Amino acid sequence: MNQRQKEILLLVQQQGFVAIETLAQNFQVTPQTIRRDINTLCEKKLLTRFHGGAGPSSSVENLAYSTRQVMHLAEKRGIAQLTAQHIPDRASIFINIGTTTEEVAKALMNHSRLRVITNNLNVASILRCNPSFEIIIAGGSVRPRDGGITGEATLDFIRQFKVDFGIVGISCIDVDGALLDYDYHEVRVAQAIIENSRKVFLVADHSKFDRYAMVRLGSITQVDALFTDQPPPLHLVSILKEAGVALHVTDSSTVTKNHVTEVSN
Repeated sequence: MNQRQKEILLLVQQQGFVAIETLAQNFQVTPQTIRRDINTLCEKKLLTRFHGGAGPSSSVENLAYSTRQVMHLAEKRGIAQLTAQHIPDRASIFINIGTTTEEVAKALMNHSRLRVITNNLNVASILRCNPSFEIIIAGGSVRPRDGGITGEATLDFIRQFKVDFGIVGISCIDVDGALLDYDYHEVRVAQAIIENSRKVFLVADHSKFDRYAMVRLGSITQVDALFTDQPPPLHLVSILKEAGVALHVTDSSTVTKNHVTEVSN
């Protein structure tokens, strides 16, 4: 995506629907240029085209794994670096399914003697390269599209443990703070991880704010800290403050230089 297309996507995510004429005036380009941008974003399944404008993508189907891997990659890496700073050596950790949690796994590679339980084959593959780690993979059904493991066997396995930290990714954070995702089976595993972690770290880039999906995982008030790359909308900040959830924000302007700043309430 070019910069204008990224900004169009962000506007639609924030407002729910944006008219072509409004976008053309906002970016000072022709409506034809905006239509081409919308067509490109729709082809990538990032937006849905409507008469006269565009709206968010489907609430029942997530983006392809290969697309999510490269979207906001620098931001995800910054979030991962900041999260890893809050994980001590010799900790026990759950890490669930998601492209951001996979970046966290990479950021943890310089740690020592972690014990990691995961239902994500990609996370296990990343972390196995550190010989001091103990990696435990949950049983269950493997999803070919992204290496996620779900099912009743996965739930039974996760519930056998009580760990120091649960690192959880999410597809959407609704305006009321609801954590939403697309796969019912994946959500059940994430709920079990939250229930069996002493501290829960939610890792989510800014594109997850005010998005919609159909399966409720829980509330953002159930986590201990949110790690993200931009300050959330004010209504979410209020929810976090009221619930006592710590907010950690990377410095997005310098994230590619591996510098981060931290904001806590």
